[in-house]
Amino acid sequence: MKKSVQRKTSAKKTPNTRSAKRTPPKETRSQSTKAAVASESDGRLSFNHAMVYVKDVERGLRFYRDLLGFKLVEDFRFENKLVYVRLRAPDGDGTIALHQAGPDDSVLSDGVRLYFEVGELDEFCRKLQQKDFYITKLPQMMPWGWRHAYLNDPDGHEISLYWAGENRMKKTMMKAAQKAARVTRT
Repeated sequence: MKKSVQRKTSAKKTPNTRSAKRTPPKETRSQSTKAAVASESDGRLSFNHAMVYVKDVERGLRFYRDLLGFKLVEDFRFENKLVYVRLRAPDGDGTIALHQAGPDDSVLSDGVRLYFEVGELDEFCRKLQQKDFYITKLPQMMPWGWRHAYLNDPDGHEISLYWAGENRMKKTMMKAAQKAARVTRT
């Protein structure tokens, strides 16, 4: 396991997850994941996952797994309490981890927003609303050609659900957004 960056902690220590019980992965690695692991030694940087600090890992798990559809990869327990989970996106190899924050630690993440792409954005948002989940901004087309909806997870972390489709990696979309911004200002 790679060494992680230490978070500033208060006088009360959080449980040491290294000594926590580890539950084996629920799913086997995909071929693309195996290939990615095998190519790690080539010296190129690759994005691994986002760590999200939460006040209640069980509550966060219910949100990301049960509402958004993420798949549980592994979890850690300390003194029979869930303190860490890693989840895989429903489509693809992207993962996020939820980590128990210390009792006095803030979980605020000003300036950070998680983005999750979903092809049937409007339908996905309707299903969340049917489960009584509040969406802060319903889906709408943005000037850069992506359709976005915004919401917050149970700890207040900002999330954008969006659909970019074929526009996802096109630089021309940003040029269109800049042009639209100039027209709006005049």
